[in-house]
Amino acid sequence: MVNTVFLKIPSHPKFLSVVRVVTMKVCSLYSFEERLIEELKHAVDEACSNVIKYAYDSDHTKDIVIKYEFTKDRFIVVIEDKGKKSDLSMIKGRSLENVKPGGLGIHFIKKVFDIYKF
Repeated sequence: MVNTVFLKIPSHPKFLSVVRVVTMKVCSLYSFEERLIEELKHAVDEACSNVIKYAYDSDHTKDIVIKYEFTKDRFIVVIEDKGKKSDLSMIKGRSLENVKPGGLGIHFIKKVFDIYKF
């Protein structure tokens, strides 16, 4: 059996709080550990933030759709956008030795998810 939850938000940073709350609630329904819930919340938030900033060039008139899918043995998160395609060779997290705010979204995503596609 597959259970799927869809969330559609405007591409404005103020709606990222909704993404965080829904991600936490959906994961808690399936009894994920608190640490994992926090990591998933940050990874999904960062991915949506990257869509707003890079795919949409901070154009807040577009939508982002987040799909949370639970199967017998998998949890899948799909973030859909209609933004510009990314140059995959340019998608890298910055060095972790470079201590400053921001730029860690790719690291969160790679740490939390087994499989990810951009």
